[in-house]
Amino acid sequence: MKQKLPERRRFIRTEIPAKLIVKGGDRVDEIIAKNISPIGLGFEIARELKDSEMLEVTLHLPSVSGPISLEGRVAWHTKMSREDDAPYDVGLEIVGVEDEKKNVLLKYLCDLLYGSTYKERT
Repeated sequence: MKQKLPERRRFIRTEIPAKLIVKGGDRVDEIIAKNISPIGLGFEIARELKDSEMLEVTLHLPSVSGPISLEGRVAWHTKMSREDDAPYDVGLEIVGVEDEKKNVLLKYLCDLLYGSTYKERT
């Protein structure tokens, strides 16, 4: 039986189908995020990235007007299968968010995580 490793994340991640535009090196990829937290993003991408590689990301959140620009560092990446054309699963650490959009992002995350639970209690 495989032993479950302890969770190392500092923040809860929540699933989110947000559009991302990822720029790294001379490539630009348009993909969909899998999950998000205040300090990170998870997504699948068709190309291999390097650990610690810096990426520019434009995040398009549902119900938020205008995109959010952020900078991220690849925390980890793994190929999803042994097939040659298999995508990579990526964990991105958010290292910077444009100042005027920080509160927009944090409010969106709070509403996602606590909005429905809070409304049910009141």
